[in-house]
Amino acid sequence: MLSERKEAILKLIVEEYIKTIKPVGSKNLCDTLNVSSATVRNEMQELEEMGYLEKTHTSSGRIPSEKGYRYYVDNLMKVKEMTGEEVYNLQRVFDNSKLELNDSISKSLQIISDMTNYTAIILENKSDEENLKQVEVIPIDEENIIAIVVTDKGHVTNKNINIKGSNLNEVKKIVELINKMIIGTPINDVSSKLEFEIKPIIGSYIMNYETVYNAFYNAFNNFKDENEVYSKGKDRILSLPEFNEVDKIKNIISKLDDNSLKNIEETKDGINIYIGKENELDEDLTIVKTKVKLNNKESTLAIIGPKRMEYDKVVSLLEYIKDNMKEGK
Repeated sequence: MLSERKEAILKLIVEEYIKTIKPVGSKNLCDTLNVSSATVRNEMQELEEMGYLEKTHTSSGRIPSEKGYRYYVDNLMKVKEMTGEEVYNLQRVFDNSKLELNDSISKSLQIISDMTNYTAIILENKSDEENLKQVEVIPIDEENIIAIVVTDKGHVTNKNINIKGSNLNEVKKIVELINKMIIGTPINDVSSKLEFEIKPIIGSYIMNYETVYNAFYNAFNNFKDENEVYSKGKDRILSLPEFNEVDKIKNIISKLDDNSLKNIEETKDGINIYIGKENELDEDLTIVKTKVKLNNKESTLAIIGPKRMEYDKVVSLLEYIKDNMKEGK
């Protein structure tokens, strides 16, 4: 643990930098701490040597490092109280019985993004309690098709499949068999039924079935493991000053597509903060995640922003939502 004075200096630097995105110098801290500029400079130098602060090339001031942010979050941060207006805006969505679940999620995410100026995400596991409704194929050319999987909840996914070594008629036979034998099967059980009920049958009257069968098997497995992504405010991050370089903008945009966001599911309880290199998305970002109950399913709610995030506000917001977001009913 740091000394009381070092903690006070680190806390002030983190909170000032979050607000201004300008390196903090010793003069800014002297009056608040009621100590000499030399004392503050010495403490800042030691904090830098310990890895909690970093010095920029453009100023004599310091900025927090990832280690500094982590220490602040774990030891110094006090959760910020939500305003009455913020509580009212969210509660109005939660209490609106006329909203469909998806509308409730969308409106909640929009409010979260507006409140924080960050990106808000919900990942909902879409295969739980969903049944297979239909499988279709669309030929692209002699060697490629698109397989389309539809569930009774209206979720649709598609996969490009190479059928080289087989032919379209054989593919159609497999699809007919799937639609005849396993329509109505829970998505989570489809792969098992394919393996133990469909495969023995098609192997007896369709030659070279393995490529097509394996492609369908993988498509169902991928669908089972996928999350539905709801998001608001992806463009918010791009308006932040730390992401004003073209290369950084391109990089962040590529990281915020739905396929990347599907991988940020939360597995731990509580409000969890992943700063920079701690997260799986990008080392210039912070992700704050928690598990919430939606539609009788466990989902992930995440807020994505810069490392210079208003952690106290974000944690307060997620704690409130975790306690109050049920099913929009």
